[in-house]
Amino acid sequence: MKVLLANPRGFCAGVNMAISCLDEAIKICGNEIYVYHEIVHNRYVVERFSGQGVKFVDSIAEVPNGAYLLYSAHGVSPQVRSEAAERGLRTIDATCPLVTKVHLEAIRFANQGYTIVLIGHEGHDEVIGTMGEAPERIVLVETPEDVERLEIPPGTKLAYLTQTTLSVSEAHRVIASLKERFPEIVGPPREDICYATTNRQEAVGVLAPQADVVIVLGSQNSSNSQRLKEIARELGKNAYLIDTVAELDSRWLDGVETVLITAGASAPEVVVQECVDFLKSNYQAQVEEITIREEDVHFNLPRELKVLQLQV
Repeated sequence: MKVLLANPRGFCAGVNMAISCLDEAIKICGNEIYVYHEIVHNRYVVERFSGQGVKFVDSIAEVPNGAYLLYSAHGVSPQVRSEAAERGLRTIDATCPLVTKVHLEAIRFANQGYTIVLIGHEGHDEVIGTMGEAPERIVLVETPEDVERLEIPPGTKLAYLTQTTLSVSEAHRVIASLKERFPEIVGPPREDICYATTNRQEAVGVLAPQADVVIVLGSQNSSNSQRLKEIARELGKNAYLIDTVAELDSRWLDGVETVLITAGASAPEVVVQECVDFLKSNYQAQVEEITIREEDVHFNLPRELKVLQLQV
């Protein structure tokens, strides 16, 4: 068997920053720290921190007054920040800067009197946070069909934004539908879909045609990981999304000569290597790592964490 190992894969700069932030917060504050939602959408990562005593919550009401609370990489709405302040919580903001960029764009467009069409997945943490910036001015769409169903009064100033982890091709189709139906619509100065999402999708698009099956390491609730699986399937390949090698079904590999392995932006390298080692041990796999695009993005730890470091 031959294994093609896609590069780039796995952790992006925003995920690296958020995880490093929580690691550092534990060192400073101890394990009595709460995280609003999952720090990133990855079961392996969340279970690692849970094992250290970190508590993940879905409501500010679950956090004791005055406790430490870390906001996840996906960002939160102003309402959540307000509730945290009311409870006297000591907050640390690990929101990915690229998500923050979308929040700021939503605020800017709303202040300029635009109605904002947000392209994204209903219920995703990032979408909830972004819509919370101007709920009365944002409508959500996911598909070109959703665009056709929009009821926008004539003369409305329109702008669009996108979730950062969408399928690039799907997002472009929705944007094309918006521009066709609303020619005056404006968008952000720079595309909202993040560099890591774009790069990982590009790598799958280039390498999947060379493989018989595609294995994506990542969790089911990870939007960017789901998109990698979908892209491979759109190319006619059998593709599977798994958290760890324990979920790998040997039947998927029957008669397979070449496997492509990649990982979503919130999946740690350790789960990738465990999968590679399994294929080496059980299928005598020869591994070739192929780099499609280099990445050198780095985000600094949030200011609140630096303040805490100085106080210790």
